[in-house]
Amino acid sequence: MKLIDTHCHLTDDRLKPGLEGVLSRAGEAGGVAFICATAHIADSAEAAEIAGRHKQVWCTAGVHPHDAKNVGKDYLERLKELAANSKNVAIGEIGLDYHYDFSPRDVQRRIFAEQLALAARLGKPVAVHTREAFDDTLAVISESGIAGGQILFHSFTGGPDEIRRVLNIGAFVSYSGIATFNSAADIRAGAALVPDDRVLIETDAPYLSPEPVRKMKINEPANVIHVAECLAVVRRTTPKTFAEQTTANAVRFFALDTEA
Repeated sequence: MKLIDTHCHLTDDRLKPGLEGVLSRAGEAGGVAFICATAHIADSAEAAEIAGRHKQVWCTAGVHPHDAKNVGKDYLERLKELAANSKNVAIGEIGLDYHYDFSPRDVQRRIFAEQLALAARLGKPVAVHTREAFDDTLAVISESGIAGGQILFHSFTGGPDEIRRVLNIGAFVSYSGIATFNSAADIRAGAALVPDDRVLIETDAPYLSPEPVRKMKINEPANVIHVAECLAVVRRTTPKTFAEQTTANAVRFFALDTEA
């Protein structure tokens, strides 16, 4: 099986020191491409550097809602420069997080809207983070005018009702290890509804180790295979078929220049 981890944090200090081994183990598990997601400007620059050194790694550039309060006046220009990198495939991860409220909510909404507008101007897709802010996330997206086909809801945790609203705007959906948890029946019920051409998978490594390796303190891209196997059962298909679908979707959504 060929698998693409569409969202992992390879700049994290828990993965970066042993990155060669991390990528090697992922390759042995079927991983052919890895998208390094980012949280702020410095993180985005480091991700671009990693992607430049590894053929199978691509990167995003964006400001996470946690970091929205820390942006400089020139942050959009910096993001524009980073997005011009040949290995950059998206603006992200961006969005709203009302669980921690590390940044004021009005600031989160403004920075989210500004980055959506930038992505629309650049013709880039976006990786969206939303936590306990689903209604406001959809409202900001609606007001932005960005095309639904440019939007990927990463590590989605909504159930059937939320999935229907996401699908109605034409967005894509990515599932992480959370979907494999015993307590995630509602998430899996939603995952069963996503059309074959709009579903993707990820690890969000080093976070969210999936079953059956949930006890792993440091998640790795190699574990995306467990997400694929779980969701294949949910969607009543084979792991091989689901891997082919999600890999093709990732190549198309992110316009990846890969032979996967």
